[in-house]
Amino acid sequence: MKESRPSNTFRGLPLTSEQDSEIRHYIHLKERSGMPWDTPELAAMLADMLNPPELAAEERQSIDDSMGTEHATARDDADAT
Repeated sequence: MKESRPSNTFRGLPLTSEQDSEIRHYIHLKERSGMPWDTPELAAMLADMLNPPELAAEERQSIDDSMGTEHATARDDADAT
């Protein structure tokens, strides 16, 4: 897989290869439909990719708790076999 660098991503932005692919797919779909692709929707997508919203402390804790439970369950399943 080709490494994403600002020199080879959309408008030189620091995007991951997955993000760059998503942007290019969006543009391709718009062009196929004959619609403009440089839209506020695209700007919002880029903004979210470059500055994702921060999780609230409660959400982070909930995610951490869920992951801990999943890891414990996986360990218990592995120990049982």
